[in-house]
Amino acid sequence: MKVLVVGAGASGLFAAYSAATHTEAKVTVAEKNEKAGKKIYITGKGRCNLTNLCTPREFLDNVVRNPKFLYSAIYGFTPEDTVDFFEKNGLKLKTERGNRVFPVSDKASDVTKTLRAAAEKAGAEFRFNMSVEKLTQKNGKICGATLNGKEENFDAVILACGGMSYPSTGSDGNGYRLAASVGHKIIEPVPALVGFKAENTAALSGLTLKNVKLSYAENGKTVYSQFGEALFTHEGISGPAALTLSSLAARKDVNGSELVFDLKPALDADMLDKRVLRDFDEGKNKDLGNVLTALMPKALIPFVAEQAGLKEDKKVNSISAKERKKLVEVIKNLKFAVKGFCAHDSAIITAGGVDVKEINPNTMESKLVENLYFCGEMTDVDALTGGFNMQIAFSTGFLAGKLKGVKS
Repeated sequence: MKVLVVGAGASGLFAAYSAATHTEAKVTVAEKNEKAGKKIYITGKGRCNLTNLCTPREFLDNVVRNPKFLYSAIYGFTPEDTVDFFEKNGLKLKTERGNRVFPVSDKASDVTKTLRAAAEKAGAEFRFNMSVEKLTQKNGKICGATLNGKEENFDAVILACGGMSYPSTGSDGNGYRLAASVGHKIIEPVPALVGFKAENTAALSGLTLKNVKLSYAENGKTVYSQFGEALFTHEGISGPAALTLSSLAARKDVNGSELVFDLKPALDADMLDKRVLRDFDEGKNKDLGNVLTALMPKALIPFVAEQAGLKEDKKVNSISAKERKKLVEVIKNLKFAVKGFCAHDSAIITAGGVDVKEINPNTMESKLVENLYFCGEMTDVDALTGGFNMQIAFSTGFLAGKLKGVKS
C-alpha cells in the first residue's frame, strides 16, 4: 500500500511517523518547502511550546471550536503520550507555568528534527519542493495525486496542509482547495489567536501591561474577559490576554466593539478610590503624573490622564472628588475602540477549515471519499494558547496515520 502525506508540518510529521509505524505502507511525505516544519520553527517565539501537560478533560476545555470532535484523538494520544514520545526519541523536555511543555534546549528546531528523525526511522520518505496540485479519485475512493505536474498512484492520502496563518511558512490554504475539489465543505477560514486592530495605540506601542483584566465588549456590555498580560503595538493590542479574546471572538464582526482594560482588577472601585485618595494625601504637593507612577507604568500615564480629562501637571491637592472618581473609573475601564483583527500573516492559527461533520472523528477519514484522511489545523478545530494547538496536530496526526478503515 502506498500512502501520501501532504505537508511536513507538526500534524503531517506525526501522521507520517504513525502511518509508517502502524502499517506496512510505503509512506511518502510531500512538502512544498525546502525543509520540514517551517512553522514549528517560529512557534513559542522559537522555543516551541509543544503541548500542555494536563488531563484530556482539561485539554478539551481549552478547545474553542468543536471540542467533542477531538474526543477520540485526544484520549487516543494524550499530552502525556506526547511527552513520552519526545523523551523516548531523545528530546529532553521541561514543564513551565501553566503546564506548558518546552524542549530543555529552548530550540523549536530540535522539535522538528526529532519528529522528522522518528518518521524517517519508521520508514517514511520525504520529498521536498514538491507541490500537490490535484487529488485523483475513482468510484468515490482516492487513487492518486498530481505532484509537481506528474500524476502518481496512491492508495490513501492524508491531508496535513495547515491553515492560512503565517503563509510564508507554506500554510497558504492549498489544503482547503484540495479538500474542496473532492466535495468537502470549507468553513470560512479566519485568523485566530491574533492581535486586534485598535485606535489610539500607536503612542503606547511596545508597552506591556501585566496582571490586568482585558475585556471584549459590544454595545457597552462585556462579552468575554481574560486576566493576564497584554501588549500595545503600532496598530492595536496583542499579547496573551488579547490573543485569547481574539480566538473567542473570531467569528464576530468586531468593528464598533471595544477592548476594555481594568488596570487594577484586584481592587473594586471603592477600594481603588481609597488607594488613590491615600496616594493623593501622601503626595499632596506633587503633580498627578508623579503620583500615578505608583499605580501604572509611566508610559501609560499621559493617556489615562487625558481620558480622565486631567492634565499630568495638575497638583493632586487641587483635584476634586468628582475628578478623582472619574480617574478611578478610567483606571477600571480604560477603553480602546476596535477596528478589526490583524491579518492571517500575523495570526498564530486559523479558525475554520474542513467541516468536521464530514470527517469521522474516530479515524479522521473523510465521510465523502474513501481513503482520504485529514489532520491538524486544516480541520475546523482550534484551541487557546499554551501548547493546545500543537497537541491537536500530534493527536489528529497520530490517529489519521493509523489509517483505520482504509479500503484496499
